[in-house]
Amino acid sequence: MSNDNYELSVDLEGGAEDMAVDEPDVAANLKSKVTKRKGRGFAAGGGGYEREQIDRSGYEALEEDTTGKAQRSVEGWIVLITGVHEEATEEELTEKCADFGEIKNLHLNLDRRTGYVKGYALVEYETYKCAKEAIDKLDGSEFLGQTIHADFAFVRGPGGSKSFQQANGRGRGGRRFGSRR
Repeated sequence: MSNDNYELSVDLEGGAEDMAVDEPDVAANLKSKVTKRKGRGFAAGGGGYEREQIDRSGYEALEEDTTGKAQRSVEGWIVLITGVHEEATEEELTEKCADFGEIKNLHLNLDRRTGYVKGYALVEYETYKCAKEAIDKLDGSEFLGQTIHADFAFVRGPGGSKSFQQANGRGRGGRRFGSRR
């Protein structure tokens, strides 16, 4: 048995004063009636808060949505467009995507070595409705003579929406040993 030093403060009925306990069985009896609490603010009057009492009106929170597997980014809904022609420009892509709602942001990444478009674009919309409409209309459509595919860039957890490459058997992970193209 360890030699723990406890300071016990027990409110005894009848208004008795604090007392020092030297006998082990009396101390054990008193210890069983005392509740130990950890952390700050556990007492109702000690400045602590119950979870229901916290005012959350000053904090930002992501909206609850009924969007299935789509996941909202911090600022908006991001659509990944693949199969973009290497000579496409931001203006042409903006014209194509602006029909579905206001575009908050558009990234058309270029290859450093060649200077051509890498083949994909990220388009950010303010609302789920605009992003979903863009995906429905753009997926499988023609853009500069090539078929483009669109899907949400972020999906929730395992079993999320399949990307174009995963649907065609070319999932993530690169080439397998022994396979040739």
